[in-house]
Amino acid sequence: MTNKPFRLLYIGNKLKDHGKTPTSVDTLSIQLEEIFNVRSVSSKLNVFLRMSDIMISIIKYKKDTDAILIDTYSSLNFYIAVISAFLANLFKIDYYLYLHGGNLPFRLKKNPKLSAYLFNNAKKNIAPSGYLQEAFHKEGYETEFIPNNIDLSIYKPIYRKVASPNILYVRAFSKVYNPQLAIRSFHEIFQKYPQAKMCMVGPDKDGTLQVCKDLCKQLKIDQAVEFTGKLTKNEWINRSKEFDIFINPTNFDNQPVSIIEAMALGLIIVSTNAGGLSFLIEDKINGLLCDVDNAKEMAACIEKILLNNELATSLSSNAIKEADKYSWNNVKMSWKRLFIDNEGLK
Repeated sequence: MTNKPFRLLYIGNKLKDHGKTPTSVDTLSIQLEEIFNVRSVSSKLNVFLRMSDIMISIIKYKKDTDAILIDTYSSLNFYIAVISAFLANLFKIDYYLYLHGGNLPFRLKKNPKLSAYLFNNAKKNIAPSGYLQEAFHKEGYETEFIPNNIDLSIYKPIYRKVASPNILYVRAFSKVYNPQLAIRSFHEIFQKYPQAKMCMVGPDKDGTLQVCKDLCKQLKIDQAVEFTGKLTKNEWINRSKEFDIFINPTNFDNQPVSIIEAMALGLIIVSTNAGGLSFLIEDKINGLLCDVDNAKEMAACIEKILLNNELATSLSSNAIKEADKYSWNNVKMSWKRLFIDNEGLK
C-alpha cells in the first residue's frame, strides 16, 4: 500500500497464485498503484468463499474506500458484481464496472432487470474494447473505452519478412476458444507443407486439451503438433521466436491480451472475426480475419501469408505498430483522467 490520497478497492478473480491465468485484478491493480492507493480482493479459489470475502472486504473497508472498481464478467461472477454493487450503493460508495468477455452482451438480454440495476447505477462502465463499448451503447448504457495494456519492454519484436508454416497458439484449452479449429486448419496446411509445425501453449480448463490431443492422433498430425501445457510469459515469449504465425480460433472474444502480445512480438495474426476481434485486428492490415469455425478459410488465410512475402512483411510491421497503442504508459493516463473527471481529483 502507498500513501496516495485516492483509495480504490479493486474487486475481481485474483487467482494467479492458484495457478490460474492472471486476470485484470492481478495485473492492473499493481499498475494502478503508481497513481492511487489500491487494495484488491479476492484470492479465494472457491467462488462462494470469494463472494463472501469480497462482501466482508467492502463492509470492512467502507470508510477507507473512495471508489470500487469491479471486474464484471458474463459468467457466475456476474452475480458477484451485482452483490458488490448493492453493497456499494448501500454504503454510498461510487463503483465502476470494468467489462470483460465477448459473451457479456448476451448477459444484458438474459438478465435485463439485474443488468439495468448494475450498469445504470455505476458511476461509469468501462470497456476494454470498442466491441463491448458499442454493444453496451446499443442497449442504452453509457460506456467509456479504456483498452487493455501490456508492458512493451518485455516484448522484443521480430519483423517477419518471410513466413514459415510454423504456427503458435497461446490460450487456455476451452470450448469457447475452439482450439480444435486451429488443429483442423493446421491439418489443411500440413497436407501441402509437411515440414509445418504447430505449438499449442496453455492450460486445460474443461477437458478440451485431451480432445485436441485425440484429434491430432485421428488426423495423424500428432508428431507435428506440440502441447506444452501452461508456460510462464517469459517461456512462451522465448518459444515464439521459432514461429511466424499466431492463430486465434476462438468462437467468442472481446479484446484478448494474447493478441496484443503476439502483435508486439511481430507475429503474423490469423484469427476468427468473433466478437470484438475486428475492433482490434484490421483485416489485411495488421492481421487476417476469417469466419468462425471455418477450417478451410482459416487455412487459406495462412497459405496467403506463406505465398506472399509482401503481405507477411506488412502484416508483421503493422502489428508491431498497433501494439504500441496498448502500452501502459499510454493507457494509464486514461485511468487517471477517469477518476479525476468523475471523483473531482486534482
